Amino acid sequence: MGRYIIRRLLYLVLVLLAVSAITFGLMHAVPGGPFDREKALPPEIMENLNKRYHLDDPLIVQFGNYINDVFIPHFSTTAPTSALEDDAMIKFKVGNVYVNWMNFGPSFKSRSRTVNDIFRDQLPISVQLGLLAVLVALTIGLPTGILSALKQNTIVDYVGMSLAIFGVSVPVIVLGPLLIWIFGVSLKWFPPTGWGAKPPFLFGFLPTDLSYTGFWQYAIMPAVALGLGSSAIIARLTRASLLQVVREDYIRTARAKGLKERAIIIQHAMKNSMIPVVTILGPMLAALITGTFVTELTFGIPGMGKYFVTSITNRDYPVIMGTILLYALFLVVANLIVDIVYAFLDPRIRYD
Repeated sequence: MGRYIIRRLLYLVLVLLAVSAITFGLMHAVPGGPFDREKALPPEIMENLNKRYHLDDPLIVQFGNYINDVFIPHFSTTAPTSALEDDAMIKFKVGNVYVNWMNFGPSFKSRSRTVNDIFRDQLPISVQLGLLAVLVALTIGLPTGILSALKQNTIVDYVGMSLAIFGVSVPVIVLGPLLIWIFGVSLKWFPPTGWGAKPPFLFGFLPTDLSYTGFWQYAIMPAVALGLGSSAIIARLTRASLLQVVREDYIRTARAKGLKERAIIIQHAMKNSMIPVVTILGPMLAALITGTFVTELTFGIPGMGKYFVTSITNRDYPVIMGTILLYALFLVVANLIVDIVYAFLDPRIRYD
């Protein structure tokens, strides 16, 4: 298992390099630039801007500089300053040596903030929302799928699958305003918009104030709106997988030996039926954590989704590159965790 994890981590670096190269090439293949306007800027200003951000360098040089800033740690015996070249997502000190790693560069549109500043302020909020949405999806989806499978073709099954179809069919752009109107405007149970957690965050992403007024009253509606669709997918997949497992020969053998039904379901059927569910949790977790534009826009949440979408329209190359790299990193790491969990769910799965 240890060698497998090391091998996958090496593949992770190659995947991120490939994603960087493809994203960089596609961005620069589109006509235009980040400083193009309806009313063109004077040539002197365009020349100065391109020189300041090194956009006048050959593309291979620009890409090489980006890879050097993001992927390669930089060591120094002097303390980092507030200069752009010393800005990094990861900073630490080993003895008398300062290490700076993952400098995503400046933002072309947010002149007073670097891409790292945007990530530090907005990414933790998207992570909090995404984790809560996954928690909602698992809390609703797993019990619904299990009950529907155990009570197949009964009223419990029909109600559970009807709710699942509702969750899949109703998008966040419809469900979000509906929740705001009912629980935020009419009943006034929750604030219609906003996000309660404020920096600094614990461990870089966890809110320090978990009180109802400080966090939960703002988080409940967007988490439910974002997680309901995923819960429907989990419920349907759990039901289908569990129905398949309970028809296997070893389940019939366990019943023939006189084992209690509860023990059969919990100890034998549930564990094996979770493999397909765990498979989709990896990409689902990565997608929800990196920010969902519609949910954040609907509830006025200052997360990464808004910045990612606006960076595409504004041609803000560093924000686009950084966000896609983070999404790829979350996706690859989530899939690695899924593969590791496989070995615990099914002892027959081994990585040599």
